[in-house]
Amino acid sequence: MPAIVSDAKTSETKATEQAQASDKVSALAEVLRNRSYVEIRQRMYDSPPGSPWWTACRAELDLRNGQQFGEAALAMSRTSDKMRASLQHFEQLADTLHQSTKDVADLLRGTQEAGRRLEIAVYVTIGITLVQFFNLIFEIFRKHR
Repeated sequence: MPAIVSDAKTSETKATEQAQASDKVSALAEVLRNRSYVEIRQRMYDSPPGSPWWTACRAELDLRNGQQFGEAALAMSRTSDKMRASLQHFEQLADTLHQSTKDVADLLRGTQEAGRRLEIAVYVTIGITLVQFFNLIFEIFRKHR
């Protein structure tokens, strides 16, 4: 029986020590809240692993890293939303540009066809003018004879 009582006291003592260590780590972490990142890292490296200071520094650094990660994830999400909106806007601009390009190409084709018709009309006009000129010359020579 004395061995059982001794084991109970030992486990009770360990539990009390762990609670005190946990309270000490919490208090040290609270002290570290307003300290710089560099100071916390230096204090962590100066303390032996597993010590209350080392544990408190590690907890504070993990907390800060987690906060930074969360802020970075939020910023990345916002940036992603902005990029998605910009991409949609660029797609609309590309569609508008494509349609405008097609319209200009159609206008150029129409202008090319009109140019061909004008060229034919100029040739016809020149031809008619030459025929009338030769006819006039012919009439002039016919009256002089």
